[in-house]
Amino acid sequence: MKAPIKLLRESFDAAVAAADPLQMLAQHLPPQPARALIVGAGKAAASMAVAVERVWPDSELDGVVITRYAHGLPTRRIRVVEAGHPVPDEAGAAAAEEIIARVSDLREGDLLVALISGGGSSLLSLPVPDVPMQDLKQVTRDLLTSGAPIEQMNVVRKHLSRIAGGRLAALAASRGARVCALIISDVTGDAPADIASGPCAADPSTYADATAVLKRWNVIPPASVALWLALGERGEIEETPKPGDPRLMQTENRVIATARGSLAAAAGVFRRAGATPVILGDTVTGEAREVAKVYAALVRELRAHNAPFTRPVALISGGECTVTLPPGMRGRGGRCSEFLLSLAVELDGVPDVYALAADTDGVDGSEDNAGAWLGPDTVAQGARRGVMARAALDAHDAWGFFNAAGTLLVTGPTRTNVNDYRVILVA
Repeated sequence: MKAPIKLLRESFDAAVAAADPLQMLAQHLPPQPARALIVGAGKAAASMAVAVERVWPDSELDGVVITRYAHGLPTRRIRVVEAGHPVPDEAGAAAAEEIIARVSDLREGDLLVALISGGGSSLLSLPVPDVPMQDLKQVTRDLLTSGAPIEQMNVVRKHLSRIAGGRLAALAASRGARVCALIISDVTGDAPADIASGPCAADPSTYADATAVLKRWNVIPPASVALWLALGERGEIEETPKPGDPRLMQTENRVIATARGSLAAAAGVFRRAGATPVILGDTVTGEAREVAKVYAALVRELRAHNAPFTRPVALISGGECTVTLPPGMRGRGGRCSEFLLSLAVELDGVPDVYALAADTDGVDGSEDNAGAWLGPDTVAQGARRGVMARAALDAHDAWGFFNAAGTLLVTGPTRTNVNDYRVILVA
């Protein structure tokens, strides 16, 4: 078997490659149209736009897509705008306004291609008229630190948006255009309504659901947000398009890359190397440090009894954990590195165990690393440099620990996003 850390990195690279638009988007495009408008938002938006331009070199097409700062790529016909993520900003709002204007100019028989990927909820933010951008930023920040799952956060964001929750597709339909949404999923379950807040998908949630999410996660909204949601609950403003809405009859949502597909690609790397891959699921959620404790217990069972699987075994999983910060604490790192640090604390140098946890978009939380990796001596390495694993975990400073240990994984933007990737190799 190859060196364990090298094998872990190869598996991560395979997971990312399986969701690379430049490699797989072409097979999912509809037949080349005479005229098309390309719009989109997400961390993969630029690479998706490049892929469309390569496949349709002769079509009369143009458009605009929005991606995160530093995630852009050069294009010829589709304009790429960089904007704020995970907190929305004015650049994203202006580009979303441009998208609405462009879609409003569509004609009968035109095709709207929407390129949707994770991160689109903040990048495509265009708040309703009565909610100022600063209030949308505030409620977004509060939700991000509340521990709320992304699907629940998006319930709120859909009901504060002029473009999310199926409204983009409904606008295109009002102009007589067809809609094809190509979607790279970063959420558990891969429901188009949840990915980037579903700009082209029917929305089963309501204003009342949005209010309930804020209450459930103890988020006190700005006055403008509370008033808007209250108006919606009373039926004084229009709801998002619901399942069965005739305006969405000419809309197709195609999920073209998922966490499950990426986990399967990573599993092939271990299988070819002689280790048994076990996919524990692509829908793992919960507090990152608590999830790590469960995985550590499974590792101890494998080490002690060679059960329930025979070593060498690679335990692979995806999904999106959360990190809930105490009031006033900033922390450094993200959910992947916090998971890994908790795992390191629980295992405390158990021999022959190696792990990697990273976000497939190349950015884990607050810093510039995708995640980190660890081996049996990583906790000791951090301690020799004056950083204790348990103290760093209590301070939510996973980045600080792995930086001291020298095991940060830095990839730069991958320009795709199928959520978190975690693997534990028990040799």
